[in-house]
Amino acid sequence: MSTIAARPARLYGVLALAEMITWALLLSGMFVKYVLDGWDGFVRIGGSIHGFVFLSYVVVTVLVAVDQRWKFSSLALGLGSAIIPFLTLPFERSAARRGMLGATWRLRSEEPTTPVERVAALALKHPVLAAVTAVIVVAVVFSVLLSLGPPTEWFS
Repeated sequence: MSTIAARPARLYGVLALAEMITWALLLSGMFVKYVLDGWDGFVRIGGSIHGFVFLSYVVVTVLVAVDQRWKFSSLALGLGSAIIPFLTLPFERSAARRGMLGATWRLRSEEPTTPVERVAALALKHPVLAAVTAVIVVAVVFSVLLSLGPPTEWFS
């Protein structure tokens, strides 16, 4: 299997980089809108792309954490790295150095021992179905969040 998803380290690295790049898009759009008093469409475009990639990064972080048996604190740091601009790639590099990103998916060959591992193992054994399901779930969550408007308006 030569796809991006063939190895946890590869998939996680691609998503970490994409999340970082989309932060740059969003922040650039905000710069144009608020500093240059320019078109606010850049924020909508950059924000939409970033939001979708952010949710995808969250899904992949949880999948890798379950498969590679991360401690809860490592999972929290991985998820938290997406909230602070440009931190996902440094976190991914640190996780790779510490051996947290496996060369193979553990749950493709090992028997799952918890309900969460069973779900992850099912996803890994049926990657196309899991990817389609993940994209649909991310799209639904993304649509709900879009309908709520910008986060700054959620509690107004």
